[in-house]
Amino acid sequence: MRPELPDGPYLVVGLARSGVAALRALASRGLEAIGYDADAVSARPEVGLGTAVHTGGSGVELLDRVRCVVKSPGVPRETAVVAAALDRGIVVLGEMELGWRMVDRDFIAVTGTNGKTTTVELIGAIHRAAGIEVEVVGNVGTAVCELALASLSDETVVVCEASSFQLEDTDRFAPDAAVLLNVTEDHLDRHHTFHSYKEAKLRVFAAQEEQAIAVVPAGLVDRELATGGLAIPGSARRVTFGELERCDLELRAGILHWHGDVVIPASELGARGPVENAQAAAAVTLARGIPIDAVREALRTFTGVAHRLEQVARLDGVLYVNDSKATNVASTLVALDAFDRGSVLLILGGQGKGQDFTPLRDAVADRVAHTYVIGEDAERIAAALHGLANTDAGTLEHAVELAREASAPGMVVLLSPACASFDQFADFEARGEAFRTLVTRQA
Repeated sequence: MRPELPDGPYLVVGLARSGVAALRALASRGLEAIGYDADAVSARPEVGLGTAVHTGGSGVELLDRVRCVVKSPGVPRETAVVAAALDRGIVVLGEMELGWRMVDRDFIAVTGTNGKTTTVELIGAIHRAAGIEVEVVGNVGTAVCELALASLSDETVVVCEASSFQLEDTDRFAPDAAVLLNVTEDHLDRHHTFHSYKEAKLRVFAAQEEQAIAVVPAGLVDRELATGGLAIPGSARRVTFGELERCDLELRAGILHWHGDVVIPASELGARGPVENAQAAAAVTLARGIPIDAVREALRTFTGVAHRLEQVARLDGVLYVNDSKATNVASTLVALDAFDRGSVLLILGGQGKGQDFTPLRDAVADRVAHTYVIGEDAERIAAALHGLANTDAGTLEHAVELAREASAPGMVVLLSPACASFDQFADFEARGEAFRTLVTRQA
């Protein structure tokens, strides 16, 4: 059973996709809720259901009318209305936990700096291969609260991509299974320190009880614990994946094993990208009792997701790859590792979120023939790549044009920006779609 909802009335702060879904979910239960967004343009006009929507100003005056604030993940906790609610002792709950409380179904949450989208979609594919109804939601696109408006069977399993922005607003969130893929520096513009970012990620485990499952990469946990760092909170049963002999899901001699039984050779995985995504997806589903044959089938036939190492086209012997989902340095490093040395024409740039770009230097020197930098942090990226061949292209359109002119058969034009997209695009999906359009226009 899920915890009861906090007492209302409710104020939903932030009226993008998640906020609108929260308002609709509350209204569908006859609960009193109002919406607020600082930006009248971004406040969605189609909220409907008779819900009052307020825009502009600080929104602090609305707190006198409510007992709970539901916060969209894109809204920082320092925002005036949220900070004031916290100061007054008003309950502040994230949209993801609100949805989790309203939808009482088996729930798998996946977090990590990189690989979340691919892993949740792969977990969904494994459930479908096993004939189990599944909904994939969260940061991947569909807000969790949208499921409160859907007709779900009792057997439906919810698989949720959980970002640090969503997890920092959890209170009693306790998924039946939680997966941590990795933790590297990201979103320091929001969390300010790496420690705070890690703490947000680890909240996925904090309220889990003994009957739940916590899936973690053995190498990461062991390495961090050795220096007094990362300790997994909560009481869930620990399931590990990695290359260590004691792992539950072990990669040994290029083959995935589950407690000694062969799952699949890594060479037979359907999707290009880190094998860790497949390990994590297999570990959580096998630990929950899904037959190994279904896991094996899905791992073999899964071909990836849009905007993550997506092969858009091969034109005149040149492969064009859309990796717009790579919004941090670590994700771009993973992408570069997927291609041959010196074969890549790389498009980097956007909003850097306070990251250090110097870790890109060695990989770019090894894999990249030329780099085209774009967007707000182009100058900082170029400085980090000083001495390596790079051009400030300004825009994605110009970068694609320059890369096409410089390309030769056997090369790869790779959009893997290592940055957020909001300086030039609405989101990473819009950036990826723009890249796809630019490429297909050449065909």
